[in-house]
Amino acid sequence: MEVHQTAFLHGAALACAVALAMTGCDSPPAANPSSMSLTTAAAAPPAGTTVGTEIDDSVVTTRVKSALLADKDVKSFDIKVETRKGQVQLSGFVDTRTRIDYAIALTSKVEGVKAVENGMKVKEGRMTVGNVLDDGIVTARVKSALLADPDVKSFDIAVVTRKGEVQLSGYVDNRAQMGRAMDVAGTVDGVTRVGNEMSVKK
Repeated sequence: MEVHQTAFLHGAALACAVALAMTGCDSPPAANPSSMSLTTAAAAPPAGTTVGTEIDDSVVTTRVKSALLADKDVKSFDIKVETRKGQVQLSGFVDTRTRIDYAIALTSKVEGVKAVENGMKVKEGRMTVGNVLDDGIVTARVKSALLADPDVKSFDIAVVTRKGEVQLSGYVDNRAQMGRAMDVAGTVDGVTRVGNEMSVKK
């Protein structure tokens, strides 16, 4: 009996040791304070906004774009939409002044929109296939130049081009960044004029 009891106790002890080892393997690694601070810093929203505000603005932007595209009297891919703290900025080139007014009225009715800022312009002259292709190339060049410049480097600046005329819109950190963006865009090959519809973040 003693031999059997001893064998049993040894077996139980071995089973416990294995269970503890497996539990230890499955437990998550201890948090590294330095890595936590880096993650927190990377996820932090821009100054003056919160994560909630950022998400709300994205939702509002999506709603406005959907409303503009769904309406037969507007339905334009040439209208850029930017939102900050519920204020919506519309920019781009539109066929008529009536459509601009209608787009503003339509946007103001969208849930979550607190104010509408107009940066849209009426299109001048007729476009050719060559114009469209050239404008697409110019837009791509301007976007690349803005992102490459250390004093601008912003995804918040929207770029639209029509017959070489570039329109910059969106929200920037300060006046200096706005002026630098204008200067950079003006030096890009193919740009004939730069229009400023940017606003400083509040």
